[in-house]
Amino acid sequence: MILTVTLNAALDITYRLPEIDWDGSNRVREVVQQAGGKGINVSRVLAALGHATVVTGLTGGDCGRAVRTDLATCGLRDALFEVDGETRRTVAVVDHRTTTILLEPGPAITSSEWISFRAHYDCLLLLASVVVLSGSLPPGLPPDAYRILIHQAHAHGVPVVLDADGPALLHAIPARPAVVKPNAKELADVTATRDPLAGAQLLHAAGAGAVVASLGPNGLLACTQKGTWRACPPGELPGNPTGAGDSVVAALALGLASEAPWPEQLLHAAALSAATVLAPQAGRFDADAYDRLLSLVRIEEIDPGHPEGESCP
Repeated sequence: MILTVTLNAALDITYRLPEIDWDGSNRVREVVQQAGGKGINVSRVLAALGHATVVTGLTGGDCGRAVRTDLATCGLRDALFEVDGETRRTVAVVDHRTTTILLEPGPAITSSEWISFRAHYDCLLLLASVVVLSGSLPPGLPPDAYRILIHQAHAHGVPVVLDADGPALLHAIPARPAVVKPNAKELADVTATRDPLAGAQLLHAAGAGAVVASLGPNGLLACTQKGTWRACPPGELPGNPTGAGDSVVAALALGLASEAPWPEQLLHAAALSAATVLAPQAGRFDADAYDRLLSLVRIEEIDPGHPEGESCP
């Protein structure tokens, strides 16, 4: 079982309309609402691929109840921990040109709630083969919250895939997560370098077992103990990139659980990410496109001493 942890779960609300007038009134054509947060999106992908997964994290209030109702409706196993605060909402406004996303901060978590959640999480670790820690930290949690959860997982012999940014990522690296998955901006921000390969090498040297950077249309770059590779998709795909990184994390968690070779992990991660771009909502992917893209993604090994560049041609 792969356990996903979403400490700052959300109720995702998407407004779709032909064109946005930011200075006037707008009639919304379609409203879509679903449970959200990075870890929940990862679990959706895992479940769609037929793999056992459990969702945990922090949730509360009316929005929290709506999150849990949606999880039950789509058949995801819910092991969320109830807190007194109100689960946040994320609002995406989508027209034919752009997507604008508004992110609420999340509920303030008390120290007693944090202690109780960690005991709850410890029990769930008894059944987990891999843990995925994803997303932002809600107010009230310590900046090293992910470091603490990684140490708990290691105490049970469970490897961790981490998808975080900023201080939460930097505090967690010394705890030696098995895999970290920043995007290009997150990698540049925490390493102060715009060179993805140099940034990945820095995080790897600092304690990450492997670093897999998602570079948008330039695919994936992986710096691991076994070697360095890039995965090149067949070309830039039109669609919605929201959730593509979560699909990468889902594929990496499966690869970690099965101990698949890195080229195979990256092949599936890149194909699944591209198939997610072709789907309308986070946590979904185009299954036919995924199967087709597996034969189109190119995997290249990189000599870290003589790289030919990080961009896919």
